[in-house]
Amino acid sequence: MPHTRTACLPGVPSWVSLTTRSLDAAMDFYGPLLGWRFEPARGRCGAGARALAGETAIAGINAVAPEWELPVTWTTYFGIESADAAVARIQERGGTVAVGPLESEAGRLALAADPAGAAFGLWECHTAPRENTSPLLGGSAVWVELRTRDAFEAAFFYDGVLDWDRRRSAEYVIRWEEDRVVLDFHGSTVATLYGGAVEATADPRLRPRWTVFFSVPDTEATLRTAEKLGGRTIDRPSRTAFGRMATLRDPEGGVFCVVSGHS
Repeated sequence: MPHTRTACLPGVPSWVSLTTRSLDAAMDFYGPLLGWRFEPARGRCGAGARALAGETAIAGINAVAPEWELPVTWTTYFGIESADAAVARIQERGGTVAVGPLESEAGRLALAADPAGAAFGLWECHTAPRENTSPLLGGSAVWVELRTRDAFEAAFFYDGVLDWDRRRSAEYVIRWEEDRVVLDFHGSTVATLYGGAVEATADPRLRPRWTVFFSVPDTEATLRTAEKLGGRTIDRPSRTAFGRMATLRDPEGGVFCVVSGHS
């Protein structure tokens, strides 16, 4: 049966992808945990799969050889009109471009890091999205959060790279909310930038990074399932303005968050 694809939308998070050492282990964990099924896909560096929620492709998984010693991590891709122009803006503003732009079946992709070291991706779309299409469709990632040292500096960098300021204010709204910079798209929060106390240590929670939040029906039940599947709870559930959330680590070390009650 044909499926739809999460839309590439300029300036907002439009795709998430897991880099892992074992494709089978990742599917065995995330499938029952988040209710995903999978189809084969060509990975950047080896075997890959697309995760499907219903008939919608909402995330990618790429397996790399263990000897490469790449970290197991989730990467957030932001839509952009021109990957070449965005790459130039990243370099002008003190960021680092690691890969690309490269051609892929979905469009042109690049991998980069902001000046604090948080990695992210760019996705230049081949086709225009439908009107009022929402990013990060339900049953998957509902928003992403940058955990960094200085939220204001980070917002200045990403604004320059992703052109948030020049976009229509009715669709794209940037605002301060307590200790976070918040990006709203069509009235829904799609990204937050949090200036917490992070340090350059081996603990992935304490390094500047983009963290993906997956919507689940029940946070506590999800934690119990994750632990049965070999995952670990890093931060126990807490109630926030966004819902009841917790932080987990998958069996190979990939860090992500789950949230229930998110609207």
